Amino acid sequence: MPQAYEYTVGWVCVLQDEYLAACHMLDERYDGRDVVNENDNNIYTLGRISEHKVVITCLPKGRTGMTAAAAVAQNMIRSFLALKFILLVGTAGGAPMPDRDIRLGDVVVSVPQGQLGGVVQYDSGKIIQGGQFERIGHLNSPPTILLGLLQDMQRRYNDPRKPDKIQEHIKRMDYKPGFRRPTEDRLYRADYEHQGGKTCSNCIAAKLEQRPPRVSDRVINVHYGTIGSANSVMKNPQQRDRLARDPNLKILCFDMEAAGLMNTVPTLVIRGICNYADSHKNDEWNKYAAVTAAAYTKELLTILEPEEEAMPFRGGGNPKSNI
Repeated sequence: MPQAYEYTVGWVCVLQDEYLAACHMLDERYDGRDVVNENDNNIYTLGRISEHKVVITCLPKGRTGMTAAAAVAQNMIRSFLALKFILLVGTAGGAPMPDRDIRLGDVVVSVPQGQLGGVVQYDSGKIIQGGQFERIGHLNSPPTILLGLLQDMQRRYNDPRKPDKIQEHIKRMDYKPGFRRPTEDRLYRADYEHQGGKTCSNCIAAKLEQRPPRVSDRVINVHYGTIGSANSVMKNPQQRDRLARDPNLKILCFDMEAAGLMNTVPTLVIRGICNYADSHKNDEWNKYAAVTAAAYTKELLTILEPEEEAMPFRGGGNPKSNI
């Protein structure tokens, strides 16, 4: 079995469904009982995707937010000193705009925009004249090697002559009915509150936003830009839209963990859209969105050549320090 110093990619999930989807993307699994640091409380699934040794973990049940995510990442790098970056992969609430056709099941990837490094902590700042957000502090960008890889990833995926590899990876979960794509994608007007029912059965269809059917030869769309992160769940569509429209932010989706990792370890955030960050939020799309994010991540690692990886960010790689 591989030793701890052979693992170069960390994969962090928040929820159990995300963790299950991530584990199904492995090409091979390994027994990792003998490679974890005795002071590391994380539970891991170890394996391989393409030529990369990958270590996957999930936040403890019932724990969410920036502090919990940072603690899990710090434990991971304590056991696996040769890690070159961490991928934070899971679900988030989307912020669709007329010029950004974000739909349920789509994937959002954090990339720098303007003065932002790909993630902004929108509850750490101030609202200035005109209603715009002015951030306090700075969050790091994803590793340069991954930002370069995203260019190639985007080129391949947008080429209709090439097969839809992400769709092929999604099919790994077809045997579990709960992880299949739901049939209805409902976006209600921002001024219409949820009226009841687990899946909006009491909400009026006339209050839905009218969106044309999507014409695409790809199963999902992938969006690149800023992810908003805070210590609370976004369920306010007015605030959602204000942050999405802010010309300095242009937030594409919202989560509760990304900001906790960006200045802790080199991190790329990959989010599947499971709701629209409003009062109509429910769990109907959670499993499928977890799969789309995991499938995108698998394809990203598949096209990443091992020799393209950066050096370990901790200067690790010494076998004796990892066992």
